[in-house]
Amino acid sequence: MKLEPTERVARRSAFTLMEMLVVVAILVVLAGAAVPIYMRYLNEAKKDRARIDVKTLTEMVDSYRIKYNDFPAILAALAQPGPNGGEKFADQRSLIDPWGHEYQYAQPGTHNTDSDKPDIWSLGPKSNDPTGIIGNWSDAPPAQAAN
Repeated sequence: MKLEPTERVARRSAFTLMEMLVVVAILVVLAGAAVPIYMRYLNEAKKDRARIDVKTLTEMVDSYRIKYNDFPAILAALAQPGPNGGEKFADQRSLIDPWGHEYQYAQPGTHNTDSDKPDIWSLGPKSNDPTGIIGNWSDAPPAQAAN
């Protein structure tokens, strides 16, 4: 019995191994291209979060100064009840940057001398790279101050 071409096509109901390998290879190439792009966006999102956190911490320090007439001695004071039993200004987790390091604080600061605000900064993704510092001043990196 000889099958007609339309009958042969109708009997074939599965993909061949070669077709499956081609599809898997295409998926691997797409994933290989997507992962570096995703990681770049993830790193940029962490930097944006650090910028926002530094700005928020600066505002918290200003609020502390208004309430207690002085800047906190250390940044961790924002996560402690106030001197007169007041509420905390920040949660302990908000004092940690996206890379797991503590935000740095210097009062008096060396960069915000014109505004009398303390310097608050993150060391960035690599704590030993001065170009990755994200601070509450212009683009100049701070001198390494003790926390």
